[in-house]
Parts: sequence; C-alpha cells; structure tokens
Amino acid sequence: MSTVADPAVGTTNADESVVPARPDGPSFVRQVSALVRRNLFHIRRQPENLADVTIQPVMFVLLFAYVFGGSIQIPGVDYKPWLLPGIMAQTIAFSAFIVAIGLNTDIGKGMVDRLRSLPIRRSSILISRSIAALIHSSIGVAVMSVTGLFIGWRLHDGVVNALIGYGLLLLFGFAMIWIGILVGSAMRSVEAVNGLMFTTIFPITFLSNAFARTDVMPSWLRTVAEWNPISALSQAMRDNWGVAGQPQRADAPWPLHHPELATIIWSVGITLVIAPLALRAFNARTTD
Repeated sequence: MSTVADPAVGTTNADESVVPARPDGPSFVRQVSALVRRNLFHIRRQPENLADVTIQPVMFVLLFAYVFGGSIQIPGVDYKPWLLPGIMAQTIAFSAFIVAIGLNTDIGKGMVDRLRSLPIRRSSILISRSIAALIHSSIGVAVMSVTGLFIGWRLHDGVVNALIGYGLLLLFGFAMIWIGILVGSAMRSVEAVNGLMFTTIFPITFLSNAFARTDVMPSWLRTVAEWNPISALSQAMRDNWGVAGQPQRADAPWPLHHPELATIIWSVGITLVIAPLALRAFNARTTD
C-alpha cells in the first residue's frame, strides 16, 4: 500500500515563515516627546538657562514700574498693570531668540546629524524644539503673572477672557518660533545669531505700545509703532484682561481697534510666509 505524502505535511506555511517587518522607529508622538524631554533636560541640568525668561522680565517689570515709570505718564492710567502685558509680549517674542540659538548650536555641534542617523522623522526635530521653546517662554509668562500680582495687576474680565489673552500670546509665540528656526538654520554661528536677533527683536519690541503710549510719538514713528504686531498683541491682552487704559483715538489704525483679530492675522501671516523659508533653510543646512 503506497502512501502519498501530503505536501502540506512537514513543510512550513509560507505565511507563517514571514518575519514581521521591523518598525522604522517609535511613533511620531513618542519621537517628539522624547526630543522635547531632551531639550528641557538642559534647563533642569543648567537652570541658569531660565534667566532670560525669569530674571530678565522681572527686572524689566521692576525697572519700568519703579525707575522709568515715573517719567512715563499716561493720564488716568495706572502704569504698572498697564505695563505687564507689554513685557509679556516682549518675552514671548524672544522665543524666536531661544529657538534660533538652540537650533544653531545643535546644528553646529553635529547633534542634528546624529539625530538624523536615528529612525526618526526630520520634522520631529523642529516640532520638539518649538514645543520646548513655548514651554520655556511659558515659564517666564507664569513668573511675570505672579510678579504682576505684587504690583497691582489683576485679571478683571473673567476666566474665558483671561484664557483668550494667554492663548493669543502663545499663538504669536508659535509664529515667532518660525523666525527663530529660519535664523538658526541660516546663520553659521551662535555669535551671528546673537547679533542679528538682538539688533532686530529688541528694537521691534520697544518700537510699540508695549512700554509707552504711541500718541506722543512723531507721526511717522507712531505709524510704525501702531502697525507693529507687538502693539496689537499688547492691546489684545490689555483688553481681554480688563487692564484700564486710554480710549483708542478715532484715527488709530485698524489693528488697535481690533487687536485680537489683528494678532491672529499677524500670527497666521508670519507663519505662512516664514515657515516655508525656515524649512528650506533647515533642509539646506542639514542635507548631506
């Protein structure tokens, strides 16, 4: 009696012999969270890196409130609470500075090249750097909010409006981060980044209504200051936080009459224009 061997017997099913494909790496969310922790670890290891968003803004608050404030007169307005939103706007604008220096340092030291050798997406490097910078700046905003309580600043218009003010602040910070990515990728050294950012961000923040009223400026300078996005952001926070100020002039430009919408438009516009340039500069700098 002959037997016919079943071809299925003693053989291995082809489907069972397939080894599952090795994943390319952790999920995108895990990539970003790991890199955010890596960026924030530098703050934990070197807490002096928080000086730019803690000591410096508090110093500005105290200097302008108690030293320079006496010579900056705004009739019928308590200057100290009026000042605080402007300093917060300045602090969030400096998030571009933080990103530019951090990214340029990573590129210069070869850290970005080492990260690219890992199974992670290139975009996770920029997103994690952006999130870490927003957290970094948010710490300064929280410190200034507490400081403001000691100089008479209060939130007068409820929780919702308070959150709108803080939300606009973070939205503008996100737009400024793209400027930092562009500068950090385009400049060849940290010294060049420092020189460019210091000579642009500082004048932009001071040439606004953040620290002083604009109606006493020369007409040409007043026009520049009142169309400055920092002015719209500062005014939006004052309006939403119930900070008393002078009524807007009838001939004041549109951004000061509609500061919330103007801040959104500025933030979206800066992002749409600068983000593609920043990505191109980053890719050009990090491509072999």
